[in-house]
Parts: sequence; structure tokens; C-alpha cells
Amino acid sequence: MSENASTGTYTPKRKKSSLIMYWMKEWSSWLLIIPTLLFFFFFSWQPLLSGVWLSFFKTKGFKAEGFNGLQNYIDVVTNSVFQQTLINTFVYVLWSLVIGFVFPIVVAVMINEMRHFKSFFRFSAFFPSMIPGIAASLLWMFLFEPSENGMINRILGSVGIQPLGWLQDPNLTIVTIILTITWRNFGATTLLYLASLQGVNNDLYEAASMDGAGIWSKFRNITLPQVAPLIGLTLILQVSGVFQIFNEPLVLTEGGPNNASMTLQLQSYFYAFRYFEAGHSAALGVITFLILMVMTIYYFRLQKKWDRE
Repeated sequence: MSENASTGTYTPKRKKSSLIMYWMKEWSSWLLIIPTLLFFFFFSWQPLLSGVWLSFFKTKGFKAEGFNGLQNYIDVVTNSVFQQTLINTFVYVLWSLVIGFVFPIVVAVMINEMRHFKSFFRFSAFFPSMIPGIAASLLWMFLFEPSENGMINRILGSVGIQPLGWLQDPNLTIVTIILTITWRNFGATTLLYLASLQGVNNDLYEAASMDGAGIWSKFRNITLPQVAPLIGLTLILQVSGVFQIFNEPLVLTEGGPNNASMTLQLQSYFYAFRYFEAGHSAALGVITFLILMVMTIYYFRLQKKWDRE
């Protein structure tokens, strides 16, 4: 850009010329980016913004009829089903952390320490993730048949344990669903941990061995700190994923018995496609998003505090 000799400033004309030159120089890069931006807008942001907009309207089916402010949100929050569903969701999160959070780390450490058949066990761990969610749910529904003829109940009966209700027992439903989800999803997380473990410098383990450190000491002082960032990331992803559980409760229980396994996403689906109340469905989706956003922000603030300490 040219500079004004008397004032030492750049003229607007030269700024405009420079901007034009920039676009002419970088047009090929923008040409590659524009299709992605359009795809992202029309298939991600546009439906999201439309859903938020629809949540403030009274709807008939999927058609907005009139603005009603926060009434859809009030209707959803004051509904006893929502209150039960919110409690269920946090129970889902609790059991997913108890059952499914540590398990991939343990499996990854075991595979990483193997000397033979490591590729076979990597594939075996990941294989359930390749099965479609609906098909996997149907498989588990067959296995958890509550009668004496159910495969799992037969195994329990062979050791003298009475048949269990599984998916028909309100006290076991959520735990059973979390088991099926953990079986199908832990493989991908295990491979992430395994990749992180293989990036740890072996010299650290050798130095620890020379100092007389045992297995647990190596894991606590070397392995765990190395995978700590990944653990934090998978924690957020797992909690977010549990809040969006849909396939398994729909196929296995349809939210029953007596809403004991109802989830936020399943309730939103029922609002939209069973009761044809799109406004309520959109409002519940926005509420779910806000809950996850608050939890995520709170977690990252805690993480920054821990890093400073």
C-alpha cells in the first residue's frame, strides 16, 4: 500500500486495491473452502438455528402457527416426564462413568503390554464399534430376554441364580442399557488410548525400572500423566454422548418401563414424531444443548484451575 508523505498514513484507495489483490491471489483457496462452508451451513447451522427459532412458536405438526415466547420451554420443564427423564440422564452418566470410563483405559494398557497377537486384540476390541447401533440393540434384546429361555438367564440359571427381569426391571434397565452401549463403543476409545500409550517414551520406563519403580508406580507417575489430556477429552465426549443416547433405549425399552429408561433425545423424538409437537421437541433440544454447554464450560474452568495449581 502507498503511504501519504505528509501524514505517514495509508490511503483508503490503496487499502481497497490491496484487498482486491489479496482476493485475486487467494481466490483458489476460497474456491476450495466455499463448498465446505455451504455444506456446513445448510446441513448443520441452518437446521440448528431453525430448531431454536421453532422452539419459540406454537406448532401444529411441524408448522409454526404463532409466536408463544417461552411457553414451549415452560410446558417441557413442568412436565413430570421431563423431570424423570433428567434424573434418568444423570443416572445414565453415573453408570457410564462407573462401567464404561475406566474399562477402555485398562484394555488399552493390557493390549499395549502384549508381545504377541496385539493386532488380533486391537481388531477384537474395535469390532463391536463396526456393528450398526440398531442391529447391536436387537442382538442384546435377544440376549436379555427376561424369561427362563433368555440366553443370559440360562447361563445364570446354570449356576443357581434365578432369572432376572433385565429390561423389564426398572432397577436394572439403565445399567443393562449402559452395558450394551459400553460393549459397542469402548473399542474406538481403547484405540485412542492405545495410540497415546505407544507415544510414551520408553526411556522413561527404563529409567523408572533402574530406580526400582514397580508396575503401579510406573502407571501412576508415567503412564497416567501422559494420557491425562486424552482422559479429560474422552470424559467430555462420553458425558455429551450419554446425554444424547437414543438408539438403545428406543429399540430395547422405548423408554419404559414407566419411563424408567427414558432419555432426553428419546423424549424429544416422541414429541416430534409420536405427539407431533415440534415446538416442544425443539425446546427440549435447546434445553439439552444448554445443559451440556454449562457442564462443558464448568469442566474447562476446573481444568484450567488444576493446570495452574
